[in-house]
Amino acid sequence: MALGDLMAPRFSHSSAAVSNHLDECSSREDGEFRRDLDAASSSSGVIYGNVGTSSSAATTSMAYLPQTVVLCELRHEAFEVSLPAGSADVGLVSKWRPKERMKTGMVALVLCLNISVDPPDVIKISPCARMESWIDPFSMTPPKALDAIGKALSLQYERWQPKARYKCLLDPAVEEVKKLCNTCRKFAKSERVLFHYNGHGVPKPTPNGEIWVFNKSYTQYIPLPVSELDSWLKTPSIYVFDCSAAGNIVTAFMELHDAPSSSGSTRDCILLAACEAHETLPQSAEFPADVFTSCLTTPIQMALRWFCTRSLLRESLDYSLIDKIPGRPNDRKTLLGELNWIFTAVTDTIAWNVLPHDLFQRLFRQDLLVASLFRNFLLAERIMRSANCSPISHPMLPPTHQHHMWDAWDMAAEICLSQLPSLVDDPNAEFQPSPFFTEQLTAFEVWLDHGSEHKKPPEQLPIVLQVLLSQCHRFRALVLLGRFLDMGPWAVDLALSVGIFPYVLKLLQTTTPELRQILVFIWTKILALDRSCQVDLVKDGGHTYFIRFLDSLEAFPEQRAMAAFVLAVIVDEHRRGQQACIEAGLMHVCLKHLQACTPNDTQTEPLFVQWLCLCLGKMWEDFTEAQIMAFQADAPSVCASLLSEPQPEGRASAVFALGTLLDVGFDSSRDGVGVDEDCDDDEKLRAEISIIKSLLSVVSDGSPLVRAEVAVALARFAFGHNKHLKSVAAAYGKPQSSSGLGSLHLAHVRSTSTDYNPSQHMQPGSIISSHTGPLLRIGGDSTSVVRDGRASAGSPITASGMMHGSPLSDDSFQHSDSGASNDPTSNGLMNASRPKPLDNSLYSQCILGMCTLAKDPSPQIAILGRRVLSIIGIEQVVARPVRSTAGSVCQGDPTTSAGSSLAGLARSSSWFDMSAGQLPLTFRTPPVSPPRASYLTGIRRVCSLEFRPHLLTSPDSGLADPLLGGTSCNSERSFLPQSTIYKWSCGHFSKPLLIAPDDSEEILAKREGRERVALDLIVKCQHYSVSKLNNQIASWDTKFETGAKAAVMQPFFPIVIAADVKERIRVWNYEEATLLNAFDNHDFLDKGISKLCLVNELDDSLLLTASGDGSIRIWKGYAQKGGQKLVTAFSSLQGHRPGVRSYMNAVVDWQQQSGYLYASGETSPIMVWDLDKEQLVNSTPTSSDSSISALAASQVHGGQFAAGFVDGSVRLFDIRTPELIVCASQPHTQRVERVVGIGFQPGLDPAKIVSASQAGDIQFIDMRNHEDSYLTIDAHRGSLTALAIHRHAPIIASGSAKQFIKVFSLEGEQLGAIRYYPTFMAQKIGSVSCLTFHPYQVLLAAGAADAFVSIYADENLPPR
Repeated sequence: MALGDLMAPRFSHSSAAVSNHLDECSSREDGEFRRDLDAASSSSGVIYGNVGTSSSAATTSMAYLPQTVVLCELRHEAFEVSLPAGSADVGLVSKWRPKERMKTGMVALVLCLNISVDPPDVIKISPCARMESWIDPFSMTPPKALDAIGKALSLQYERWQPKARYKCLLDPAVEEVKKLCNTCRKFAKSERVLFHYNGHGVPKPTPNGEIWVFNKSYTQYIPLPVSELDSWLKTPSIYVFDCSAAGNIVTAFMELHDAPSSSGSTRDCILLAACEAHETLPQSAEFPADVFTSCLTTPIQMALRWFCTRSLLRESLDYSLIDKIPGRPNDRKTLLGELNWIFTAVTDTIAWNVLPHDLFQRLFRQDLLVASLFRNFLLAERIMRSANCSPISHPMLPPTHQHHMWDAWDMAAEICLSQLPSLVDDPNAEFQPSPFFTEQLTAFEVWLDHGSEHKKPPEQLPIVLQVLLSQCHRFRALVLLGRFLDMGPWAVDLALSVGIFPYVLKLLQTTTPELRQILVFIWTKILALDRSCQVDLVKDGGHTYFIRFLDSLEAFPEQRAMAAFVLAVIVDEHRRGQQACIEAGLMHVCLKHLQACTPNDTQTEPLFVQWLCLCLGKMWEDFTEAQIMAFQADAPSVCASLLSEPQPEGRASAVFALGTLLDVGFDSSRDGVGVDEDCDDDEKLRAEISIIKSLLSVVSDGSPLVRAEVAVALARFAFGHNKHLKSVAAAYGKPQSSSGLGSLHLAHVRSTSTDYNPSQHMQPGSIISSHTGPLLRIGGDSTSVVRDGRASAGSPITASGMMHGSPLSDDSFQHSDSGASNDPTSNGLMNASRPKPLDNSLYSQCILGMCTLAKDPSPQIAILGRRVLSIIGIEQVVARPVRSTAGSVCQGDPTTSAGSSLAGLARSSSWFDMSAGQLPLTFRTPPVSPPRASYLTGIRRVCSLEFRPHLLTSPDSGLADPLLGGTSCNSERSFLPQSTIYKWSCGHFSKPLLIAPDDSEEILAKREGRERVALDLIVKCQHYSVSKLNNQIASWDTKFETGAKAAVMQPFFPIVIAADVKERIRVWNYEEATLLNAFDNHDFLDKGISKLCLVNELDDSLLLTASGDGSIRIWKGYAQKGGQKLVTAFSSLQGHRPGVRSYMNAVVDWQQQSGYLYASGETSPIMVWDLDKEQLVNSTPTSSDSSISALAASQVHGGQFAAGFVDGSVRLFDIRTPELIVCASQPHTQRVERVVGIGFQPGLDPAKIVSASQAGDIQFIDMRNHEDSYLTIDAHRGSLTALAIHRHAPIIASGSAKQFIKVFSLEGEQLGAIRYYPTFMAQKIGSVSCLTFHPYQVLLAAGAADAFVSIYADENLPPR
């Protein structure tokens, strides 16, 4: 469960007594409005005395302590650092699968009994064990007995492997054994051969490893070395030796295979031996003579007989009844079936708990017969050790005869046997099943309540697998299994290694409705770990189970989202899966449910929408048939409607689905001259136009997750429409072009001047260059690209603010390939008789979108954007400005101009060089024709896709871009950036879904503690009477050359954070006077910080930094040295006016109550961003001719904010009103200058505002009275630079350019003045640049141009 779900509802309203909503001031009687506010303010003065008991206290504390928590989802954990692990690649986690299934195809039974003749080295006791295969050899003539025993043994083995072929040799000679072995290997081929040897009628094996057989006349014992046996049977093989001193054979085998010349492999040779080399088989009459064989082939009979001799039933139970146990071994509803089932579960559990993982897989999961023999071998060890005999095996197993699970078997056996007499007497008596499985499931449930990854695994896991076979226990077992799998990938791997996979695969064939939800959950967990199971699902038709579930309306949307995830994995890079799901109607099911989902509908489950989109995208990916069907079903419009989804993951998934519909190779069929397009292509064109328009609408989305998918989709489009995009990029260079460039303009920058002249730059078809220096290099093949070798870097940012221009002379594109027209609509790239496939203006918008992404505030997105641009040949060439703190900067050949220099020119060979994110966003397009050697010396041309054949022999080929290397389509496509949303989203299902995170209680406890502290401090602030605030308790040299531009104080730690114009951030502990951390806000630091805010200040606070260009970056871990991580980044300002210089000097404020970020700039409307949704929720013009110069959000009333304008006016806004603006005022009338600072007065009053203008006057305004301010303070004469208003204490502070800080009460009384004194050597100190109060204490932080940040407190507080 997310932290936000544990908190109170997202929008917590303020005090019930306070009006939630400011209507137009005239809509209510002023007196009535004032009475409400007076009631609110009077309550706010006393409520904190008894916080826990008063309901009004609770509501007011909610107003002061917002419950909204943002940016704490999975996507904010590490998106900017690395991509999350999703469904792992095939093979990496498929260790649970047996490497190859084995089968025992041939069984050779060799019995050397020589009935009635004892071997010379055996002295038998009396009475002695006589039974062989449960037959008394002395009850009939020896030949008959031998034959009967052979047949009985063959039947006993057949129960374990009915499909094998059985050959029996009775008292054979060496030649017969050899012939049998060769025959078995011949027929078995590569399958396993079982060789069973009973040597009860011959001497013990020799220490050299020889077993004994007979000569043809039965007059001699003939030795048979195991080396010969091994050479005949070869591998794979399994040997069972039931004779005394059988350990000799095992030792000889091991020596044989350990020898250097050994051709065999011990890995393919398994041995089971009845006893060790020095031991003799038990002769007690309570056992059969072949006790080892009986344990291996008839374990239930053997186990019950042995148990009865040791149980309380020995007096009452007739042993002969054991042979009459009713039922069949494979019928679990009968007594025999139940016993067999329990025995299998017990032995499996013992083996799984004591054996290493690989050995368990090999012995108990690879071969059916081998698994049965080893289960029964565990019983043999238990029984024979009671007779001082130790069976051994190769590979060797650890001792298991005293494992506590045998006690569970004994109890189950006793319960079953107690019913035996009545069941035998009355065939119609009802059998009562054992409570064994119920008890074991309960034990498993207890483990689930207390176990974890770091504790011993649950030993009942193999039993849970066995329980799945039973209908009566199945549902409970599946639910518990689901809980276990939810504990993490380690649990899934454990369950798969036990062998759960074939069971849950088989269960998909059931139609039981109550199992559907839990089965979908289990498969979700399995596929989140290992997607290779997709093959098995399609092979068994399992995909239809999930499609039916997805289409059922009874299930919850979260559960159907899991089904969509399973189906997405099935079709992920799996053509057979794609085909099968298309045939089963998956596309129509997904589209139907997406159409039923309406954006912003609270009933819609975001995860369901997200996975429907991802499933569709994976189904369409690189599958032309599916794409055509999608176009026919109008899928693009369905997905496009989801681009306004409130959840970023949903929007990103919709973008992914749209992007996969863009055919990467689509353009190749149309690159030729005069290629006719059929109607399919026309339909595809229309669809692509619609898709691209949809994608461009979210190119500036608030979430990096969404923008990353847009970049990937545009890369696919750029690859498919490569030549057309390049031709449009090249056409920018044509002066006065009419090629439909739309809003993208290209400036003709004079080579003799860098002065800005709007009339000169704003010609049709112009793009305006940035003042920051980077250039868009658009190559032509003329040497006059830069006519006199000079270039300008001083012209302003383009109207779009996205793309930088370059100096181009009027004739820079007059030279083109032979046969190419100089007409504006044609060039060396395009010489087709037909119109271009898409409208040029759309291509222009695409290039703009790509440039927007390449300049993204998020480094990851910027890298993706530059990769996309490199596909169409636009490349960066200019380095960032040289800074002392930035490390080394690559310098190129200087190219000078009258007003600036390109001394920082860096030549990047490809996007590989840019991947570190260290270069500014400067691009160049490919030349129109193959480059010539005479091209401008020192500036490298960009190689693009269509020039590769020419460049292979060109002298410039050494400069080829690695991105575009190679001629095969596959190698080029491998450079396309890959989507991240799918793998990212898969990670969700790898995490626990059924339980809240372990730290949720801890987080809540910490939050409650901080709320208590905050409320106590708020009470003190509200009742604080400040005499003077000039006691400097700390001073910090930030080392900022230009002083601190912005500062903010942490509420619960003695920490102050400051930033300068160059966007360097320093974090300082003012109690310990130590620097905690220092880092750069981003790599190209030229915008200046305009605001620092703390987000989630009552929790683990995040640092929000707003740059002058409106770029927002939010950091976590900022107070740990080197521990800062970017949580998210986006550009908050968009839609600026064309032709105006830029939208620098952004003003921004954050409102925790609503989760809204408000932003505006010199030329921008007011943008309201919801940081929870990471989405622009409102963009409203300011309704003023002048721009906003100061902005403040109410920290008490969610949705309310105030703005001060350059013309001195003040406006109050409320996001909840349809027209946004509530009222306006013009308080600064004496000298009309810009509003420098604005803010809401402390308390719950929603209409009282403080505004300070550059002229030096501070106005106290009640917005209910439009006409005048009710209090004016002439704080500074024409030099006010900063204003700070305490959130709760009745004080404000202002700073001036004349080194003064003044503190006032809300009544206008001056409480103190702080004068900056000259520093050492009488150096002049600059103006006050920033002021900020502590949120809950009366502390003031002030920064100035002298690089010092000082903390001031009441004069009674001792210095720190």
